[in-house]
Amino acid sequence: MIGGGPFDWAPGEWTDDTSMAVAIAEVAATGIDIGSSGGLDAIAAQFIRWYDSTPADIGNQTRAVLSVRSESAAAMADRARAISGRKAGNGSLMRTAPVALSYLDDAEGARSAAHRISSLTHDDPRAGQACELWTHAIRHAVVAGNFDGVRSFLSVADQDVAEYWGPLLDQAETGNPQDFSKNGWVVHALQTAWWAITSTDNADARHLQYALEAAVRAGGDTDTTAAIAGGLLGARWGASAIPARWRRIMHGWPGYRSSDLVRLAIKTARGGTDDKNGWPSTAELDYSKFRGTHHLTTHPHDDGVMLGGVDAVSTADYDAVVSLCRMGTRRVSSDHVEFWLVDDGHDSNANLEFVLDDAARTVQALRAEGKRVLLHCVQAHSRTPSVAARYSMLIGRDPYDVRSAMPWARPKRELWNTAVGNTAVGNTGGSMPAITVVEGDITTLTVDAIVNAANSRLLGGGGVDGAIHRAGGPEILKACEVLRNTSLPDGLPVGAAVATTAGKLHAKAVIHTVGPRYSRSEDRSGLLRSAYTRSLAVADSIGARTVAFPLISAGVYGWPKEDAVRQAVSAIRTAKTEVETVTLVAFNKETAELMRRAIA
Repeated sequence: MIGGGPFDWAPGEWTDDTSMAVAIAEVAATGIDIGSSGGLDAIAAQFIRWYDSTPADIGNQTRAVLSVRSESAAAMADRARAISGRKAGNGSLMRTAPVALSYLDDAEGARSAAHRISSLTHDDPRAGQACELWTHAIRHAVVAGNFDGVRSFLSVADQDVAEYWGPLLDQAETGNPQDFSKNGWVVHALQTAWWAITSTDNADARHLQYALEAAVRAGGDTDTTAAIAGGLLGARWGASAIPARWRRIMHGWPGYRSSDLVRLAIKTARGGTDDKNGWPSTAELDYSKFRGTHHLTTHPHDDGVMLGGVDAVSTADYDAVVSLCRMGTRRVSSDHVEFWLVDDGHDSNANLEFVLDDAARTVQALRAEGKRVLLHCVQAHSRTPSVAARYSMLIGRDPYDVRSAMPWARPKRELWNTAVGNTAVGNTGGSMPAITVVEGDITTLTVDAIVNAANSRLLGGGGVDGAIHRAGGPEILKACEVLRNTSLPDGLPVGAAVATTAGKLHAKAVIHTVGPRYSRSEDRSGLLRSAYTRSLAVADSIGARTVAFPLISAGVYGWPKEDAVRQAVSAIRTAKTEVETVTLVAFNKETAELMRRAIA
């Protein structure tokens, strides 16, 4: 998700794996039988369309087939068969998810179609078998909600196929990535994906994140093994398990975003049809029959968060929207984050705890970026107050104040109790982090996140800003440019914060914040403290537990050092955060001594 790599990907840009799956999904979403001759011809045409977009990354086998630009599926498959040499690459296994969604009521049809679509570019028997196995497992995960389909495939496969794959699955479950390190080969790719899924904690929806990270850390053809694992993980846990911090930046061929992938998946699973309200294809859903859609108020603990019904999308003044109900395809904001949350309890929301927490943390992250946020559902009766209450807990305030601020609200009991009770994901209250002081170069520290004293343009500068960009390399600037072109077109406001890749630094992320210039005539200390507290809020949203800060605003912005240190320590000690250790980095002995005295 951080971008970069040998093909200079933008942060959140998907690769050939997802693009080829999208090519299949666009056909499947029309309702055609993708295993039929007409469906295969349409998929072959989509593959050529993608190839003609000159993708940055494409497998050797796939390139050799598509470069001929076959006019039919049969001709494309003939081309694949005519190629000599090793042909059991992983390039067809990575695109199986939409095939499974097309045949939710037909397990045998799913396996057959998977093999046929694999043969368009990869005719090797092992590639076809792997696609049958994985498609069978994905379909089963959607229908049954578990991973048992991987093993149940062996009971329906031919005996020789079952005897081949059974021991390989055993090895994946008991071995390690070094045992199947050649994961450009379809067999090792499947083993790597299954190892990642079975070796990580699967207690709740966070399993999706853990397993995908494991697949990437296994090395090799990481985007493909993660795409393979992701197809099955997504089928088991659902779209609601994908964290919003990923979904906000996901994009790729042919100009789609994460919401478009959800639309294609739903249309495919529904056989190419919308529901009676036109969802998911309609530009705007009609909620006129509902009462109370006009409700709008501010959050009792943060006047930068508005709480409302769906009418507020058209009437309120905001920078970002967090939607807790179904929305149409019309993009209502440059930063619009949607959540799959049914106005009910656990029976209707498989990942209820995760979704409520993720929605609240998304509000927190958007506020840390200085955005004015609209949080809404249809009537602001149940989902909105529940997530608003969860947000109150994240910032260390009483969630029940939300009920007073929204007297019309009648939240569903299970929804509300999950949001504010002990079942919610993660530590909610936070505690004062330990503060340490070091004198030296902040770019050399090994921490989860390094805070950059940036300027509003986010395009680099002098001092700490310039040092971090030089040490981290061009990936940091590229990530900042993406933010300026998407969610922060006007730059980062003073006192706000946002995270990017850390590039080559010994950190997982860089958190950019903008401190205020010192003024003798105006008290700007609130903005200075906000630079620290909002940086910590961003750290919480990305799971950072160790954070290093420079002394913000004490350089060219002219803030007196002694007061700058006092403001920093006060802000950190009063912040409600899950960060465990904050390191204050001094650029000389004098500043280090001021810091040590302040924390003594």
